Amino acid sequence: MNGPIVRLYMLIVLLFGALVFATSWWSVFTAKNLRENVANRRPLLAEERIKRGAIRAADGKVLARSAKIDAERYARRYPTGELFAHVIGYSFTSIGRSGLEQFRNDPLTGRRTELIGAVDSLLGERGVGDSIRTTLNSEAQQAAVDALKGRKGAVVALDPSNGAVLAMVSNPSYDPNGLDDGDKFKALATDEANSPIVNRATQSGYPPGSTMKAVTAAAALDSGKYKPDSTVNGANGKKVSGVPLNNFGGEDFGDITLTEALTKSVNTVWAEVGEELGKQTMGEYMTKFGFYKQPPIDLPSGQLLASGERENGRLLSPNSSKIDVGRMAIGQDKLLVTPLQMATVAATIANGGVRMEPHITQKIVDPDGRTQDEIEGERAERVISEDTARDLTAMMKKVVEEGTGTAAALEGVDLAGKTGTAEIDVERDINDAWFIGFTDEFAVAVVLERIQGTGGVDAAPVAKAVLEALGE
Repeated sequence: MNGPIVRLYMLIVLLFGALVFATSWWSVFTAKNLRENVANRRPLLAEERIKRGAIRAADGKVLARSAKIDAERYARRYPTGELFAHVIGYSFTSIGRSGLEQFRNDPLTGRRTELIGAVDSLLGERGVGDSIRTTLNSEAQQAAVDALKGRKGAVVALDPSNGAVLAMVSNPSYDPNGLDDGDKFKALATDEANSPIVNRATQSGYPPGSTMKAVTAAAALDSGKYKPDSTVNGANGKKVSGVPLNNFGGEDFGDITLTEALTKSVNTVWAEVGEELGKQTMGEYMTKFGFYKQPPIDLPSGQLLASGERENGRLLSPNSSKIDVGRMAIGQDKLLVTPLQMATVAATIANGGVRMEPHITQKIVDPDGRTQDEIEGERAERVISEDTARDLTAMMKKVVEEGTGTAAALEGVDLAGKTGTAEIDVERDINDAWFIGFTDEFAVAVVLERIQGTGGVDAAPVAKAVLEALGE
């Protein structure tokens, strides 16, 4: 074979190789990004021909299913309407996807791998998707909605031992049925006053108020600088970063123990503790608890907010010079957190100091009833020692027994908790009201948005209702 023919042969091989690579790159390696591009309607249209798998609650209740709309196509239906709207999400040709519908789209459409999916698309194959069994508790979800009584806010309940999400409620909610009606979706998306399609449990940042003192207390005890019976001073009007800080209601305390300071939620004590610990130590423990990064949960990244100190919408470094560590330690300054983050704080303390990654999916089951994947609780990291967790739990039980959280007390059940009242508009007495707490089995976080009330009076009873439903 002469030289020119060999060179021509090699050129053809290279060109063919380049063609295979380019085709594989678009159809396999970057297929997921292409499918999730909101401007790309082709995958959505193709998936109308697939009977999408059902999504169920932990008790088997159907939360999402597919129904035939003609001989070739299926549409999504949501039997529980508004109840699970934010966590389950939606999937429609005209508007795309959200929530678990988006995150678990591959198994729901029967896609095993990118290569097999690409081959199926070329062959025009239609199929049936896998079903998703979630960890969500229907009764707890309903109890949370009922207890909110139409007020704006969010509730998250977790199983501390494995990170399973038992309830996730955001209010106001919306009915995902018929959301592919362009006018209906546009009306919801442009309702800035209520933001009904925003998942407040994972996307909205709130000042945590005194619930943050649980994090500060964890750092104080675990660092070895403080003990539950350490003597501290709760005088009103102490200077923090050169500016006087007042206790709630201007109350003045003398020398008290650290446990009493948590029970009575004494601002000046915990601000002073925060300054003593310093930004580095506070930042280390906050990062261990999950602050300063998106939570590792099975929801789309675009629907998650990282908790931490923020300025102009941007997350600050834990050691930023712009942080007032004393005020941050009591949930003030520029600190914004999600209800999911604060539920994680409570669950970590309840779990002996070990943080588990939260998850909504329990298992994935194929159309023949075979389990394709079972989601195990995944350990994130040890945040505080078992001794610290035990001491802090005892301190937080005092909050419920005789402090600011008595409205959450459960008969015959040991409940540990912390209230929070973040002042939003002092002149009009408008606050974000918080409660975080846990029993031996469950952890919960509640926030009520912009109310004339307090965490102890208003948020604590919501947590009680959810914990009672979980305990039944």
